Amino acid sequence: MTSSAFATRRRAALFDAMVTLFLRDGFAHLAISDIAAQLRCSKSTLYTLADSKEQLATMAVTHFFREATTEVEQRVAAVDNPRERVITYLLAVKDALAPASAAFMRDLDAFAPTRALYEMNTEAAARRVGELIADGAAAGVFRDVDPVFAADLAASMMTRIQRGEVATATGLDHAAAYRQLASILTAGIDAD
Repeated sequence: MTSSAFATRRRAALFDAMVTLFLRDGFAHLAISDIAAQLRCSKSTLYTLADSKEQLATMAVTHFFREATTEVEQRVAAVDNPRERVITYLLAVKDALAPASAAFMRDLDAFAPTRALYEMNTEAAARRVGELIADGAAAGVFRDVDPVFAADLAASMMTRIQRGEVATATGLDHAAAYRQLASILTAGIDAD
């Protein structure tokens, strides 16, 4: 193995471990020394990845969303039925976000660069839901609804679910809320 291949693998492993740490504990309260201790590496190793803790947090969140998107799309690609594709997509998003602790979500929202990443990924998810709905409408499985509106509806609820607003208002946990969203959204657009 070349040294550059090892460095790339080591870098990916550090980001994976950092994502796991941040998802579990959040990141605002952690100093570089705390992160290094948890990852069992030196501070200088972390500084080869980024110049500051804030940059590390932003890069780790970017890494998290990139990996989550890949997982979600792999699950959707395995499904042919348009209705099941929408349900699979929403439930896969739920599963990808399931490890995110309340501390992580608070820190994500409180730090402008990571909040912007979350918003950008929610917008991308909304577009993807719209595409899946448009595909289903073209196949005659869904009524001819405005896919942009349906996607915006889904994105609004996804954001409320992740912020804990749905749990507060309804008592539903994330998993139950995503199942309800998938059920109501697809039932509302079914062609039957």
